[in-house]
Amino acid sequence: MSASDLLVIGSGVAGCTAALVAADAGLDVTLVTNSGSTEKGSNTSWAQGGIIYTSPQDSPGLLVRDILAAGDGVAWEPAARLLAEQGPRLIESLLMERCGIAFDRRDDGSLDLTEEGAHSLPRIVHVGDHTGKAIAEGLGRVVAEHPRIRLAPNATAVDLILSSYHTVHPSDVYKPSQCLGAYVLDQESGRIEPLVARETVLATGGLGQIYLHTTNPRRSRGDGLAMAYRAGARVINLEYVQFHPTAFYHRVAPRFLMSESLRGEGARLVNAAGEEFARKYHELGALAPRDIVARAIHEEMLQTGEPCMYLDITHKDADWVRGRFPMIRRFLLEWGIDIARDPIPVVPAAHYSCGGVAVDDCGRTNLPGLRAVGEVACSGLHGANRLASTSLLEGLVWGANAARDVARAVEAPRPNPADVAPWVMETEEVDPALLKQDWMTIRQTMWNYVGLVRTERRMSRALRILRGLQYDVETFYRRAALTDELIGLRNGAQTALALIHAALRNRQSRGTHYRVD
Repeated sequence: MSASDLLVIGSGVAGCTAALVAADAGLDVTLVTNSGSTEKGSNTSWAQGGIIYTSPQDSPGLLVRDILAAGDGVAWEPAARLLAEQGPRLIESLLMERCGIAFDRRDDGSLDLTEEGAHSLPRIVHVGDHTGKAIAEGLGRVVAEHPRIRLAPNATAVDLILSSYHTVHPSDVYKPSQCLGAYVLDQESGRIEPLVARETVLATGGLGQIYLHTTNPRRSRGDGLAMAYRAGARVINLEYVQFHPTAFYHRVAPRFLMSESLRGEGARLVNAAGEEFARKYHELGALAPRDIVARAIHEEMLQTGEPCMYLDITHKDADWVRGRFPMIRRFLLEWGIDIARDPIPVVPAAHYSCGGVAVDDCGRTNLPGLRAVGEVACSGLHGANRLASTSLLEGLVWGANAARDVARAVEAPRPNPADVAPWVMETEEVDPALLKQDWMTIRQTMWNYVGLVRTERRMSRALRILRGLQYDVETFYRRAALTDELIGLRNGAQTALALIHAALRNRQSRGTHYRVD
């Protein structure tokens, strides 16, 4: 059992930023990552396109306007303004100067700014087509070297520790509840240890794995959201799940993301006959907001009976294309496609959760002692639909703000580890076939009934199916020897149900929540 000033759960851009800024301010930080290092396993490492910066023609007001337009009337203007005003300075001070991220530049030495869907002008900086990987590696290197940051690798958070429920003092149930840290599983030993802290930051990423098709890594299953939900934290806007329009389609290949930057650099959306179709659905065509482009592809697939549409950038210079998108090129070559010569088969896939744990501008939730940053959180920035390339910047801004705010309250005492009840270990083994089947039920149900196009009848059926599944999962969870896989299944079932409830309550089609009834 250990204690620290700040416990950060998750090691993407939001978690690493929070840990680094807090440690720089003199706090002792414990950073939990569910893989062997901070750079692996997070959504950050998978981000291709870039991160919003600025340009000589840009202004905070113009970026705010674009964010609000993409959010379809639901985005929170103060959050958008915070991002627009603080973001560029943080990119310079933390990413460029502190972490040495070498964003691509033109021959004259200026930053190579690109434009993406629904942006008014080019303002996106990038590192080839692997911007997230470069940021994750740069932040991870600095975090690993920091003397005030203790890494807990290959670890899975099981549940948040609540003062009203998890202490050795029965009378604490009568006191206002607060978060004291988290119970954390060591994946290698199977031991579960309470990690207590003055404040806990959830930075666990998204929930894409509850869908059949997703661009997210395998542990993006709503872990942080489910833990916060069980602890009584407020969650909002869960119905707004962004489906990326262009994930690589192949019968057996993973749904690899085909970056928004491809369309930003001129790639065309075409059908099997090579005909462009996106302008039938929006005047911006392939550069319209993602929910519109995703539904356009979905509709074209229904009308034509084709299993996919195509992204075609073969009209651009072949050497330039291969140099601009090296990671995508390498991946596609493994499946027999040359990005410079062949159209790329694509389908929509679950990509980003615009909702999450409700937070303010410093990541505070309604549960004292608990904060959330990054995709697991909902500051209102994205509204009903996320503007391209805001996600990395949001993690940077809210991670830094949360850490600074925790540091300002250094006089608050750490919880006493002796007050926290130890975890009671169970021993029953779980049949892996059951885990696999339950996950398939969640993913198929969510994809078919709570996906791109929704109706009350479909969602009500999904609710009935997953209520029964959750009961079964919770029943054997209470008796089982815990593993990362079982913890993830429990969280995935809870996250899916929370999302369905939110989608059923919202009867208005808006942004990514599209109801045909």
